[in-house]
Amino acid sequence: MTPERLPINATTSDEEIRAAVVEWVAEYVPQAWRDAAPHGRRAIREVRPRAEYEAWYPTFAASGLAVATWPVEYCGLGLPPTKARVAESILAPFNLGRLNPLGLHNTAPALFAHGTEEQRMRFLPPLVANQERWCQMFSEPGAGSDLASLAMRAERDGDEWILTGQKVWSTWAHQSEFAICLARTDPTVAKRRGITYFLVDLSSPGVEVRPLRHIGGEIDFNEVWLEEVRVPDFHRVGAAGDGWRVAASTLAGERQMVAGAGSGGVDRIGGGGIDSLLNQARQVSIGPVERDRLIRLYCEEKIRTWTNERVRAAVKAGGTPGPAASIGKVHQSQLNQALQLAAADLVGMESVAWTPGEPSEELDPIETWAAHMPYVVKGMLRSRANTIEGGTTEVNKNVIGEKVLGLPREPDPFHDMAWQDVPR
Repeated sequence: MTPERLPINATTSDEEIRAAVVEWVAEYVPQAWRDAAPHGRRAIREVRPRAEYEAWYPTFAASGLAVATWPVEYCGLGLPPTKARVAESILAPFNLGRLNPLGLHNTAPALFAHGTEEQRMRFLPPLVANQERWCQMFSEPGAGSDLASLAMRAERDGDEWILTGQKVWSTWAHQSEFAICLARTDPTVAKRRGITYFLVDLSSPGVEVRPLRHIGGEIDFNEVWLEEVRVPDFHRVGAAGDGWRVAASTLAGERQMVAGAGSGGVDRIGGGGIDSLLNQARQVSIGPVERDRLIRLYCEEKIRTWTNERVRAAVKAGGTPGPAASIGKVHQSQLNQALQLAAADLVGMESVAWTPGEPSEELDPIETWAAHMPYVVKGMLRSRANTIEGGTTEVNKNVIGEKVLGLPREPDPFHDMAWQDVPR
């Protein structure tokens, strides 16, 4: 049966929303998934291979439930957050995670804030349906923490731009069809004023993606070369030279996602959360020092939750995550590292070894931890990147100091100097 958008909107009562979502689940969610739902996430994964979920996912997108708060014309339902949570409460047991998180949380905010209507209509529907996957190409070998010093150049040629340069640490670029990309279009002005924001088709001639394998053995990151890649001017978001302001929408969404405040985003990159850790602790004998460590982490997790709720409340009130999202990002990245170290300590020395190639992504850390030592140690190793990705902790602390606390900017003798004259 052809999937249809649910007949609900901002004026629909909560009871009618619940009934509509229950009816949709019964009609469109496969029976095997529904049967497994009462038994938890691992039971669902056992009957729902990743490829099967990806093939079914456009049905979810077509319902409007995947992005329920988005306007109807962009595949949403136009629901206010309170009513979207009513719908989500029905969906939660079925573990319908949102695919294409970098598209949803990094690309979409820039298109909503600075894109044209034609760009939103072209790119948002296939993004929501996971038919065009997105990655982010911002960082460069010489421009990570100081992103505004980036050197990739873009030159106008009629109705096209020619991009040449190198990007690095581009998460999931090897699995993506499109990328958001910052390039320098005017080297004669200050570094933040000469940047332009582009949408790059990764199948274009001149694009080369090279995967980077990280310490846990998996591939998440990539380095990407662009050699005279032609990008239509239609793929430019915002005005030429205004890319730094456009990128602020993306960076705020990224920090919110990595901090765990973004629905369907990357809640914890590396290992399980406090529930998993407490479940481990219940199965071993621990002393008062370990118990004190766990309760401190539990309290920190509560603080993280409250911080993210404040960010969400600001968004609900019509604002943006803004610099306050940096607070959650700094806190969450350090907290997750502490959680994963504690998990590895509970396992003991056995946590430092595992069978190469043994899968960890299908394991549920909430269940018996003894069988999941690869998950524990790989989570600990992966979490080391948390204080770097999504904006380093040091940079985010500067953002908090300047934008949240109102402290003076860090001294920068090159702030207003033309980019081409800045020492590198």
